[in-house]
Amino acid sequence: MSMKSSVTDTIAAIATSPGFGAVGIVRLSGSGSLEIAQKIIKKTITKPKHAHFLSFHNQNNDVIDQGLVIFFKAPNSFTGEDIIEFQAHGSPIVLNELLQTALYHGARLAKPGEFSERAFLNEKIDLAQAEAIADLIQATSLKAAHSAIHSLQGEFSNRVNHLLDQLIHLRTYIEAALDFSDEEIDFLNDTTIEDLLNALLKSIAAISKSTRHGVLLQEGMHIVIAGKPNAGKSSLLNALSGRESAIVANIAGTTRDIVREFIHIDGMPLHIIDTAGLHESDHEIEQEAMRRALKEIELADHVLFIQDITDTQIKDESTLPSNVLNLLQSKPTTIIKNKIDLIQKTPTLIQENNKTIIHLSAKSKQGIDLLRNHLKKCMGLDTHEESLFIARRRHLDALNIAKDYIIHAQIQLQNKSLETLAEDLRLAQTELSKITGQFTTEDLLSEIFSSFCIGK
Repeated sequence: MSMKSSVTDTIAAIATSPGFGAVGIVRLSGSGSLEIAQKIIKKTITKPKHAHFLSFHNQNNDVIDQGLVIFFKAPNSFTGEDIIEFQAHGSPIVLNELLQTALYHGARLAKPGEFSERAFLNEKIDLAQAEAIADLIQATSLKAAHSAIHSLQGEFSNRVNHLLDQLIHLRTYIEAALDFSDEEIDFLNDTTIEDLLNALLKSIAAISKSTRHGVLLQEGMHIVIAGKPNAGKSSLLNALSGRESAIVANIAGTTRDIVREFIHIDGMPLHIIDTAGLHESDHEIEQEAMRRALKEIELADHVLFIQDITDTQIKDESTLPSNVLNLLQSKPTTIIKNKIDLIQKTPTLIQENNKTIIHLSAKSKQGIDLLRNHLKKCMGLDTHEESLFIARRRHLDALNIAKDYIIHAQIQLQNKSLETLAEDLRLAQTELSKITGQFTTEDLLSEIFSSFCIGK
């Protein structure tokens, strides 16, 4: 079903960043764009996609500035509507007067993300591509920018649509089985349904892995540094961030509150969080510090559990509270054996019992490069693959919910309940359709586009 926009009003906004610059842009979109523009330039424009150098006039007929005017005729524009772009000198005063003149002649001020929203509603882009626009603008690294471009070009959407094609094919087969349920055709003993369900789960697993990497690239991976008091947690934070972010002392319990740093490793965004030492305590402040540390570990994508290699009790984990041990076992965790400079040990990275153990010195920075490369690998971004796309948490949530419906459908197949199986597949398709916006709600659109900047 078409999502063609029914709006007829014309919107306007300054499309360039606040501040002074050589060039600034005021953008209009809507059926009245050309008429409003011609009142401002005092000329008639008939040729789309050509730059016209003209004077801009306010409502009192005074010249505001001289610059370029470009007309993009519907439907061959970003929004699918008539668009006018005024390219003036980048003075906030000039741009604001130009905007106010457009409003005087009948435009209204655009809401955040309204240009992109109209592009979505007019089927120029899908919802994942619209989100990629915001991600490209907000990219904090070259890798994130390149990945946002891949999503904007439709790479992520194409993979989701391929998944939907598989699901629709399976639903078609199930509906045929229901139509012929009174016949002697035994669809339930046919392995086709089972094979198609397994293939669908395999495809979801593959795209979910890439989506998880895309989410980390968009949000940054949250890494919590945890361990006993005086193990070197704050020193490790300082070594990774490259500056003295946390107080370092030989006194146990120096860190009582959460210390955060946002860093990049070769363009990979990381949120590094230093927490209080994990240990039993009757002290009220230390108990609160422990509670906050555990909360951060619960939210973490990865935990760096640091140990003092000179501690004779290093192997005795029974001194940690049981709730801490259980939480660490549920999270991807790297064991950091710190202070190798005190025993003249060489930095190493080893795999042992499905755990990664890194020997390093946070103080002298020996082995920090090993840890940096390991973190890149944990993010799945150590690859030179150029097709990596950016993604959002809601995309991953939709994939996970769809996967759960399909797993439930497998159970219904074993129970020989085709009707329930068909309903599970319909719900799975609805979840996947939310990613690209084939199925969406006004609340979701409002939440997504309200985070955009005005003018985009």
